Amino acid sequence: MLSLKEKDRPIIRKLLAAGCCARCVLRFCCMGTSSSYKQSYEDIQKELLEFIGEENSQQSHDASGHTEDPPNKRIKMEDAISTDDSVASEEPKTDLDICPVCLGVLQDFCNQTFVKQVSDAVKKEQYVLESLVLTVSLPAQLSVREQSCWLHVKQEVRDKSMCLGKDDVIQVKDAFKWAIQGKIGQELGAAVLASSPFEVGVGFAHPQTEEDCHFLATTCPDCFKPTKNKASIFTRMAVVKALEKISDENFKRRYPCPPKKPSSKCTALDTTCLHTSVFTAGRYNKYSRELPQTPWVIDGERRMDGSVEELIAAPLLSSFRADGFNFSSSGREDVDVRTLGTGRPFAVELLNPHRVKFNKTEIKKLQETINQSSDKIRVRDLQIVTREATSRMKEGEEEKTKSYSALIWTEKAVSNTDLEFLENMKNLKIAQKTPLRVLHRRPLAVRQRVIHSISTTYLDTHHFTLKLCTQAGTYIKEFVHGDFGRTKPNLCDLMKTDADILELDVESVDIDWPPAIPD
Repeated sequence: MLSLKEKDRPIIRKLLAAGCCARCVLRFCCMGTSSSYKQSYEDIQKELLEFIGEENSQQSHDASGHTEDPPNKRIKMEDAISTDDSVASEEPKTDLDICPVCLGVLQDFCNQTFVKQVSDAVKKEQYVLESLVLTVSLPAQLSVREQSCWLHVKQEVRDKSMCLGKDDVIQVKDAFKWAIQGKIGQELGAAVLASSPFEVGVGFAHPQTEEDCHFLATTCPDCFKPTKNKASIFTRMAVVKALEKISDENFKRRYPCPPKKPSSKCTALDTTCLHTSVFTAGRYNKYSRELPQTPWVIDGERRMDGSVEELIAAPLLSSFRADGFNFSSSGREDVDVRTLGTGRPFAVELLNPHRVKFNKTEIKKLQETINQSSDKIRVRDLQIVTREATSRMKEGEEEKTKSYSALIWTEKAVSNTDLEFLENMKNLKIAQKTPLRVLHRRPLAVRQRVIHSISTTYLDTHHFTLKLCTQAGTYIKEFVHGDFGRTKPNLCDLMKTDADILELDVESVDIDWPPAIPD
């Protein structure tokens, strides 16, 4: 049963006479209970007609002293129309009439047929889901038609010393959700929540959007500005903004109140599905000196097969059945640099995953799959993390330390004694201008860095091993050879001889993230 009140009678008559559908009538009666909109369209319409028919029956009883047989639906509808002199000349409403306010959205798309259409579209995508949230996109002119209908009813309400604020009217979007989202949830076996990581999008379009909204563009031209990404200037936000600026009197001069009957109803767009991203994290070792961290493309041509991110992401994409990914890490190594020790922290954002629940055993097996796919990398501590947790990988990154081991060649012959002075250097401050080799992707700047400690191992007269503990973000190769004087001081300056780096390994990345997972 609908909880209608006496004050609703004139509003119901006015709206039915204007051709509004039963659910739009409930909206303008400020019916805020979702159960009312879940009823079938026929049952809502029947109750509305019976409600306004009760008054007609009571008036007839009072006049004649006896009760007449209740009039049928058709008579009740004609009674509703005849009570409004301003629209008495309109044609009687038929079952084929399209609501001039919601343009059929609340008439023809709240039934089980449409529920099944949406549910089947979701099932086809084969998501594994526990909950969902329904999002609805409506044609912009529904805001115009709602304004028109509200102004039409507003005068009637005011004449009876009542008040109907525009914000009191239930939105089409809310009424539609109340009517249909529970049924979609039942079909999919998923809870319907106000906030869910899985979104089912239902959209509608109408061919007369520009025709209905065009007068606003001439009245409030500053609200409608062409944009590259929008096919039409009449976006919902632009229309709402214009409606807030235009006066009631100006609106009524330029647009009919009530809105005229449309020649066609809305059409449903394809149902869309989107799951929020899932984030995985871990640490990786790189054992190859011929493997870039990310795909290496120069002048549009790919160099070298594979990359660290692709070797890690491929099994993740397959298992999570995601549409794509974004890879990030705590710094990066050059293609010819190995990453040893406990590895480098990384995170992978999996876009629109179709499966998101994995237990610890499954994650461990997924890690094994990655490790068995190639001998060039190895992953440890693989786990699912939150979006917020990934920010810890970057927080204070430059304050963290990293350790390196490098094979050094010197032009001048050196002895073990020649290397001893390097080990006495602590917290050596250096200034590094953006290296020439990365200038194409990094802004030109001078970065201050610290070499915390240096140790060496003599190999022969022209070779030794250099071990460094540095501030994160230090360019090691440039510290060795100087990069044509762009890094000062550098190893060449300190040793007073030309020197170059033959091999470089990252020994440790001292960031305590993600949490270690015991074997």
